[in-house]
Amino acid sequence: MSRILVLYTGGTIGMDHTPEGLAPVPGLLPRLLPRLARPGLEFDVVEFEQLIDSASLEPRQWNQIIDALDSRYHDYDGFVVIHGTDTMAYSAGVLAFALRGLAKPVVLTGAQLPLVHPRSDGWSNLADAFEAACQPDLHEVVVAFDRLLLRGSRVRKLDVERFAGFGCPNAEPLAEFAIHAHWRRDGWLPADGGPWRPQRIDEGLKLAVLMLTPGHGSALAGRALRDGGLDGAAVLSYGSGNAPADPELLDGIAAMTARGCPVLTLTQSVKGAVEVGAYAASQPLAKAGALPGADMTPEAALAKLQVLLSAGVGGAALREQLVRPLRGEMTA
Repeated sequence: MSRILVLYTGGTIGMDHTPEGLAPVPGLLPRLLPRLARPGLEFDVVEFEQLIDSASLEPRQWNQIIDALDSRYHDYDGFVVIHGTDTMAYSAGVLAFALRGLAKPVVLTGAQLPLVHPRSDGWSNLADAFEAACQPDLHEVVVAFDRLLLRGSRVRKLDVERFAGFGCPNAEPLAEFAIHAHWRRDGWLPADGGPWRPQRIDEGLKLAVLMLTPGHGSALAGRALRDGGLDGAAVLSYGSGNAPADPELLDGIAAMTARGCPVLTLTQSVKGAVEVGAYAASQPLAKAGALPGADMTPEAALAKLQVLLSAGVGGAALREQLVRPLRGEMTA
């Protein structure tokens, strides 16, 4: 028998038609979920009092999810977090890093169409999420969507039209759900071996992801880094880490680095990684102090910065942890 806790935080999946369009309806989703009951599975549903509009997600709501998991962690075998799709990848990343000592499955899911829609993808997503949450050897944060199980620290929203809304461009799925579930256990992360010690988020941190563009884009990014009062940032460079040697951009990175505030270099490309030295144009950012983020997604980079800085990690320890995989978020 598996005991699962379902946290309903909001999202399209639990919406219904109103005169103003689709909107959350408190109590609707808990009334529908008993249809998923099956032998060997018990589950409880906790609906957030204030359902989260995914597009309006704020760090305080990450803490709300973390606190809800923490207070009930020892009472359940696994957890399903129902979340809006717009920012699900950000929340999956934050939870992947924040839930230190995790030794149980935490599965995020949602839907492109609400459960009340006759073609809703929500029912299959929920069924797969429940099955994943019952796996005792799954010790990480994952996303169940469109018959795939995806690593939370790697996932991105890639499509707003198709049911295949999510993917991991630089990593293989952890499972595929067909007639039978095909579990790829050899790719699952082990529990980190430490005690359960979730890290709450510092809601006052100022972080940004800045994308370079031809023309004035690099200078504008440099000014934001120098004058924006940021605690950390990621710069989306071209290709495998290339950027113009724009003095304002390099000065901004150097100024952030001098303040002890980290700057990560990522690639704008959906697939691939930053590789310093592959091209001469990748050298200026590194020389100014930017740290190569390898093949991390922007969502994972922001989450990693958020959690490490919230934990008070700084100096050499911060730089070292940013450039190596902690929860499967980058290729070593």
